[in-house]
Amino acid sequence: MRVTVKLFAAFRKGRFEESQREYADLTTVGEVIQDLHLPNHKLGSILLNTRHVGKSLPLNEGDTLSFFPLVGGDCR
Repeated sequence: MRVTVKLFAAFRKGRFEESQREYADLTTVGEVIQDLHLPNHKLGSILLNTRHVGKSLPLNEGDTLSFFPLVGGDCR
């Protein structure tokens, strides 16, 4: 199945901004994270078709999956 994957901020470095990717049926969000080698400890928000989701959710043909890293600020 074809899924659109969007990466934001630091996750784009050395990767891509947006990509159409092929995955097997019933692939989960977590399996895409592993495929892209995204570090779990740096994951902030995961959106599937503009809704916050967890890693165990299976994907469907035509879904758009967006990954945002954690964002830190200055504590001054």
